Amino acid sequence: MEIEVSGQIKVSNDRHQAEVSKQTGFPSAATHYMEATVDLNEELSIHKDATFYVRVKGDAWKDFSILNKDVLIIDRSLQANFDDLALVVQDGGFKILRIPFDKEQETFVLWGVITYVIHAVR
Repeated sequence: MEIEVSGQIKVSNDRHQAEVSKQTGFPSAATHYMEATVDLNEELSIHKDATFYVRVKGDAWKDFSILNKDVLIIDRSLQANFDDLALVVQDGGFKILRIPFDKEQETFVLWGVITYVIHAVR
């Protein structure tokens, strides 16, 4: 029987070391600047090429909760349905009205459907 001697067991120099934390203390207050900004065109426009913004002057449409200096987002590509708010051309001028159940009853030219009303709160 032959005995082989393999020698001493060597201790490896390659040891696992835990990584050092790259952040110390509290997180920076500026880290929110790395987040994407909210783009209202992206969020509120369904059909970007057919969307228009109109600023209202006067309080003639208080009945529809549309006040002076509000911004209307109007989509010209949408089909108007019953009870939609719409910007129409009637008697040679722009008007805001709710689409009646019987569209044939009133004579107007639909300019676009109002999708959002932006109010100033201050």
